[in-house]
Amino acid sequence: MTVTIIGAGLGGLVLARVLHLNGIPVEVHEADASADARRQGGMLDIHPWNGQPALAAAGLLDGFRDLVLPGRESTRIVDRDGTVLLDRPDDGTGERPEVQRGELRQLLLDSLPPGTVHWGHKVAGVRALGDGAHEVNLANGDRFVTNLLVGADGAWSKVRPLLTTATPEYVGVTVVETFLFDGDTRHPAAAKAVGAGALYAPAPGQGIVAHRESGGTLHTYAQLFKPQDWLAGADAATVTARAAAEFDGWAPELTALITESDTPPVLRRLCTLPAGHRWTRVPGVTLLGDAAHLMPPNGEGANLAMLDGAELGQALAAHPGDVEAALAEYEQAMFARAAAEAAGEDVYAIMFGDDAPHSMVALFDGE
Repeated sequence: MTVTIIGAGLGGLVLARVLHLNGIPVEVHEADASADARRQGGMLDIHPWNGQPALAAAGLLDGFRDLVLPGRESTRIVDRDGTVLLDRPDDGTGERPEVQRGELRQLLLDSLPPGTVHWGHKVAGVRALGDGAHEVNLANGDRFVTNLLVGADGAWSKVRPLLTTATPEYVGVTVVETFLFDGDTRHPAAAKAVGAGALYAPAPGQGIVAHRESGGTLHTYAQLFKPQDWLAGADAATVTARAAAEFDGWAPELTALITESDTPPVLRRLCTLPAGHRWTRVPGVTLLGDAAHLMPPNGEGANLAMLDGAELGQALAAHPGDVEAALAEYEQAMFARAAAEAAGEDVYAIMFGDDAPHSMVALFDGE
């Protein structure tokens, strides 16, 4: 039996790699036309309690370590005037090494046999056929049947409706994403403000988060508590102008992270699935990562997805004659892990609450 994975994100690829190592046939169907069809996000801190064990299960821990960017665990917190409130350099003893998401994804792709990932396979819908079989319909008109289907297809999963009626809900935060390239030369004031790693400039109801990526790229997320339809349909110039206006009076080296963007701004509305989201076991299908337990970004999403993939692969390898036992074992552990994470501290309340930015300084000082 071949395991069919929908989605070639980190979680789906870790699953594919663990299955491959255990001699279990696997195929991955991905909507993107190719591995480099679109930018694959920014920096990821890979944690020793979930992401790193997942990569170890995939046999890729050494390859991961080769991708780590030195100095990126540096953390700086400033107020709206640019005054530094906390400046913690990367002294090499941190537990959460930073890598580029795209490079980590490529490491996983390169670890799979050619042809494992089917590019340009956008799923239009899935339907149950009975006895654990499912028909997958692609946007190009093709269709196929599988007896073991894994939805690793993110927030708006096409597989999820087979298991649950839950859908993502807006959490009240809209993000304007920008990039400044060759920061030290072309945007020196902004680059100096960001420093060597991550910059946080939180305030009540809004904030700016930026990371220094490879090649001097400054990747920024301006975060605002706004109605879901804020700037709906607006063009790039309007988004830039309106977002910058929200930070009127802030230090120019901070607002430059928005106004000097070398790419059109991308508007993202943060959504979540209900805390403790779970479903009753359905034969032949399961979910992992954001498809299973979407939460607002808190540094754990990619790590959890990879651990989901590793544990699902290991469960299937441990129960070669009983797929349902493997899926049930995986889901119970995954449900508990996701629920515990959802019940943790509300990072957004800390970052953007009434006591910001001092509440965030207190959070880091307490680590």
